[in-house]
Amino acid sequence: MADIAVRLTPRAARAQIAPAPGGGFVARVTAPPVDGRANEALRRLVAKRAGVAPSRVSVVKGEKARDKVVRVEGLDEAELRERLLG
Repeated sequence: MADIAVRLTPRAARAQIAPAPGGGFVARVTAPPVDGRANEALRRLVAKRAGVAPSRVSVVKGEKARDKVVRVEGLDEAELRERLLG
């Protein structure tokens, strides 16, 4: 299991995830921050880039904030970072 810090920007032109200064990540999703849609889009984006099922990705901190902690089951932190950056 791996936890990563993510700063989320909803309503972006396109979905992407990139490294941020300080070791975390910045993510942009096209979904609006309404009814959890941006969080769901973030979960799906991280799952796709990490190569895991969306059900293995969860937002464990910052559900209603821009700064979040995302947990991915089944990968260690080094492997998750490598997959997200590659």
